[in-house]
Amino acid sequence: MGERKENLHRQSVMGKKPKDEQLIRSMETDEMEANQIDLYMMMQSSSESSSSSSHPSTARKVSRTNKEDSGRHGRKNEQKADTTKKGNDSGASDSAQNDLKNAKPARASNIFLNDPRAGRTGGVYIPPFKLAQLRQEQHPDKTSQEYQRMTWDALRKSLNGLINKVNVSNTANIIPELFQENLVRGRGILTRSIMKAQLASPGFTHIYAALVAVLNTKMPENGELLIKRVVYRFRRSFQRGDKVVAIALVRFIAHLVNQQIVHELLALEILTLLLASPTDDSVEVAVNFTKECGQILAELCPEGLRAIFERFRGILHEGDIDKRVQYTIEGLFAIRKGGFADYPAVHEQLDLVESGDQITHEIGLEDEIDPEDRLDVFRFDPDYEKNEAMWTEIKNEILGESDSENDQASSGDESDHAGEANEQEQQNSQQNAIQDCTEQDLVNLRRTIYLTIMSSVGHEECAHKLLKIQIRSGQEKEICSMLIECCSQERTYLRYYGLLGQRFCLIKREYQDAFDECFMEQYSLIHRLETNKLRNVAKFFAHLLFTDALPWTILEYIRLNEEETTSSSRIFIKMLCQELAEHMGMKTLKERLTDEYMQETFAGLFPKDHPRNTRFAINFFTSIGLGGLTTELREFLKNAPKLIMNNTSKNESRTSSSDDSSSSGSDTDSSSSNSDTSSNSDSSSDSSDSSDSD
Repeated sequence: MGERKENLHRQSVMGKKPKDEQLIRSMETDEMEANQIDLYMMMQSSSESSSSSSHPSTARKVSRTNKEDSGRHGRKNEQKADTTKKGNDSGASDSAQNDLKNAKPARASNIFLNDPRAGRTGGVYIPPFKLAQLRQEQHPDKTSQEYQRMTWDALRKSLNGLINKVNVSNTANIIPELFQENLVRGRGILTRSIMKAQLASPGFTHIYAALVAVLNTKMPENGELLIKRVVYRFRRSFQRGDKVVAIALVRFIAHLVNQQIVHELLALEILTLLLASPTDDSVEVAVNFTKECGQILAELCPEGLRAIFERFRGILHEGDIDKRVQYTIEGLFAIRKGGFADYPAVHEQLDLVESGDQITHEIGLEDEIDPEDRLDVFRFDPDYEKNEAMWTEIKNEILGESDSENDQASSGDESDHAGEANEQEQQNSQQNAIQDCTEQDLVNLRRTIYLTIMSSVGHEECAHKLLKIQIRSGQEKEICSMLIECCSQERTYLRYYGLLGQRFCLIKREYQDAFDECFMEQYSLIHRLETNKLRNVAKFFAHLLFTDALPWTILEYIRLNEEETTSSSRIFIKMLCQELAEHMGMKTLKERLTDEYMQETFAGLFPKDHPRNTRFAINFFTSIGLGGLTTELREFLKNAPKLIMNNTSKNESRTSSSDDSSSSGSDTDSSSSNSDTSSNSDSSSDSSDSSDSD
């Protein structure tokens, strides 16, 4: 006890302070106990001395106890002497003890004031509004590192609070508040906060996915960063065998696929990885993942989902996994049989993004991924004010704000002038609007159409997906041209394309007009196509014709003669007519082509303008095995001389009647009329001779 006091005395003399308040309190309790013991001993000694005078036996006992007490006090005095030698004065030790008793509360309070970890107020709580007022009064320099760190901490707290508050009912209200924060600077903080909240409460995963879907439409970089980190962390958890984290992460990925934030191929890659070498944990993770995204996979890629369930069935037949996991697989088959009714892809209240506004990221499971962890750490920004101004412009564009809101605060003439100035600025901005001549939107539309056509299994599914694209008016031709292009690229003709084109023609009249234009363009540029492409295009249009999806008036673009056809165009006509005859039959096709109301349309295909063109058409159809279509042409060619003679006789009769009705004039007039009639007769004889020679 004495040594502890002396140590305290030395610390006070040398200017050192106790480590903490607990040490001071322990010293106080020890000293109080020592004082109580001394007081008790003094009272006991006085009582024993008074009793020793009356009884000799007690006197002996008192003397014995006094000797023990004197020995004990002697030892204490020796210890005190040793401590006084170290402290150079025992009187100073007693005064230090008295000072310590008097100064203990003050020293205890000074500990908190001098603690370097305490704040400016010594650890006192300050309400947020008062703290904000203090910060505003300081007028800090925005380019300083202290101010940027302070705003960084405020941004982190604000984003964490908003993410923790989100639920099904207030998602639409939280999104504008999120865009009030700098999501470019806080990209890493936002991603980390969403992932942390999702891992803490996997039951709200669909809510966080809907929130990310809205953010992804305006800022795709944030959505891409989240996908990268989720995939990166899933790979780590899979390698470590952390089933709990893996289930939570695949659930997040499944809902990202449901919201079309990431491509469905990532889901198939994950399922393939989990079922490649099945274990109890990997199969359980795969079952949970399939439950969450099975409905969207059944819609977008049913063939891939069918292969996954075949693998599940094979695992059941092998029987190498635990019985409990086998029961989960059987439950998954029952859920699939019910159409995943209990696991909808997107809840009705969380369907916040239109299909045309969705931005889908294509990130593979085996891609090299940079999680960009540096975005989570504060970094000094030398261009802080410039970047903040840029974010303000982006925020106003996203939220639909305008400068007119600030002008509404002014009144009177100032507001009128401000309104006129805004109108002039808007007119100038409209005049100086930037026009995208690169046609990037058109390229993106064609890419989307191509991927949809090539990834669909059936024509009905493809037509449904293409109609959901919601193209603008006048862009129907893009679907038609991409459909013809995809059809021509196949090795052999696929009926899938004909059925798809037929479906579009029957849906809307605009698609018929678009296919009409495409037929004209394809026939005019048919010489550029290879034989295989030419055959596929001909069979495609033949399908549209014999199903009456397209009107037969498109055949008016064909003029079958030697001058206006090439080898490629003749092959195209051959494939087209043979395909029509194969599906319709020769009799039906002939009735359709000889319809008296459509003769003007087929005048180019069955020419009667000149015997040479007629003979060319007859020879062409006979060579391709469709000579039965040329019956009328043969009769026309056979009767052509008679028709010509009849025409000439009619002309002569008309000229003679005109001569009789006209007044007889001078001899020169009569001679001129005679010369005209003679010339007409000569020309008719020449034409008859030429027809005979033919």
